Amino acid sequence: MYDPLAAVRATGDPDCDVYLTGTVFLDIVFTGLDSAPRRGTETWARGMGSSPGGVANMATALARLGLRTSLAAAFGDDVYGAYCWEALAEGEGVDLTHSRKVPGWHSPVTVSMAYDGERTMVTHGHDAPPEDAAAADPPRSLAAVASLVPGRTQEWVNRVAARGTRVFADVGWDDSGRWRLADLAELADCEAFLPNAEEAMRYTRTRDPREAARALTRHVPLAVVTMGPHGVCAADGRTGEFAEVPGVLVEALDPTGAGDVFTAGFLMATLADWPLAERLAFASLTSALSVQEFGGSLSAPGWAEIGHWCRQVHGCPVQDPVADAQRCRYGFLWRLLSGGERPAPLRRAVPTVGFRQPSGPIV
Repeated sequence: MYDPLAAVRATGDPDCDVYLTGTVFLDIVFTGLDSAPRRGTETWARGMGSSPGGVANMATALARLGLRTSLAAAFGDDVYGAYCWEALAEGEGVDLTHSRKVPGWHSPVTVSMAYDGERTMVTHGHDAPPEDAAAADPPRSLAAVASLVPGRTQEWVNRVAARGTRVFADVGWDDSGRWRLADLAELADCEAFLPNAEEAMRYTRTRDPREAARALTRHVPLAVVTMGPHGVCAADGRTGEFAEVPGVLVEALDPTGAGDVFTAGFLMATLADWPLAERLAFASLTSALSVQEFGGSLSAPGWAEIGHWCRQVHGCPVQDPVADAQRCRYGFLWRLLSGGERPAPLRRAVPTVGFRQPSGPIV
């Protein structure tokens, strides 16, 4: 596996690059819908895929970029849970030492319907037993990913930040309607905050994503605001730097998990100590490549897909990588890809789970 942090690793660094915790779902995704299903009718989808979802989206995206990833989560002891565990641990190399299998608990399931570049989801599940999957003592890691919830304290975030872990945080919709940064207690422990434009503007009471990014740096060192097809912008409160890059245009099949893949790409590039604009460009690219495949976790690109896009689709020049890097937004990738693409067979979402190999010839 290609190690994107090889140039910056130091003696004494922890064995784990990124730690995260959350809920793993089985995602069932329907695509090829012309419109949203209408009440009282039956709609046939032209495409379907199943894959681990929820926090598995982020864990897979990180692992496929070469980061040593540790996930703490609860898994049901049903077929769905066994499939998700095997897909993450054996298929993607995610460390599940801090995860647990819960007897008698069925895996949460999300059905996602993708159409018109959007998605509609229906989820069923029950809370896992009260034992905390994050455990009392998360492993030492270079970074951690936290999903902030307004009004809910997550003590592990403060614990890992106190020992030097760099925390990257996103946030969901505030159902309370208050949109107060004071309700995000762990934000003070975070190095980077990555909301979307609507969330950022609501939290900062601003009308422009760029203004919102700058306003957020009064609360967190680095603010990254995604703006959908309009790209992404970021403000660094420590240096005063501001950067913005446009989105990467692709034909989207399924947007599930695109935000998680973006965060994974930005986190990897940040740990690798890339310039801010390059981090944004790389994260935007990985996110765009992910929406061309089914599902959230198994749609995440690896280095082979990134290299293919750079050479075959984007058409980066190859005659003079040093000079070309100054003219091409993605020219910086040549310092990573000049040795050739790092091929790795990636699993993709399949219509069903649980197939077994035949024991003998089929007659």
